[in-house]
Amino acid sequence: MRIMFVGDSMTVGSAGDVTWRYRMWQRLERDPRCGPYTIVGPHDSLHEGSHAYAAPDFPAHARRHLADWGAGWTHLAPAIGDAVRQTRADTLLVSLGLIDLGFYTDVPQTLENVRHFLSEARAANPRTRLVLLPVLPNVRARTDPRFAAACAEFNAALVRLVDARQTADSPLRLAAAPPNWTASRDTYDGTHPGPRGERRIATAFADALLGGWGRRAPGENAGEPRSLVPPPAVPDPVGTVPVPAAR
Repeated sequence: MRIMFVGDSMTVGSAGDVTWRYRMWQRLERDPRCGPYTIVGPHDSLHEGSHAYAAPDFPAHARRHLADWGAGWTHLAPAIGDAVRQTRADTLLVSLGLIDLGFYTDVPQTLENVRHFLSEARAANPRTRLVLLPVLPNVRARTDPRFAAACAEFNAALVRLVDARQTADSPLRLAAAPPNWTASRDTYDGTHPGPRGERRIATAFADALLGGWGRRAPGENAGEPRSLVPPPAVPDPVGTVPVPAAR
């Protein structure tokens, strides 16, 4: 399994961050169900080229990613094909959309960019497996009703898109967003995940990754148990936008 983390500022992190990528690496290391894996990607730094990770035990080979500050589906859709070809990635864990909806594109265009991303990734590797994380609304959603509505509309449409774009050779999963995600508890500045948020994002991806792809992985015996599918998301009573459960 050759895993590539794909995302925006919530994924790349900045100087002094641990990042959810580190939490995911920890999960991969300790869970025997993950099997052999390699983390790949064209970059290994934090924002602005910093290497000041807050986790000194985060090895250089596990820091690889395709993420950047301000990146969205609109930027990474045309870039993902080359990245997959160059790194031979076969498993993409993708957290994008917040920046698109906040600054670049409306819901229909953002969804079209998701389709473009999927097409480019699959053209580069027809057996690419993908896990997509719904948009986790930031603090802006509390004071901007139009933005909050766009996040909710996009997340609902993403469920349908994932169902429609499934293929036998290139499985696609929607991770369950962390239940009751709130900026005050899960981020350190209203957008970027703090330690609690990092762990919850990593758990969402790990649960989806280990929850099965509709067929057994190579070498997996029929008698071996599969991990449980993540539970449905619980609506947040503190004013954040509901996000869908795993598909």
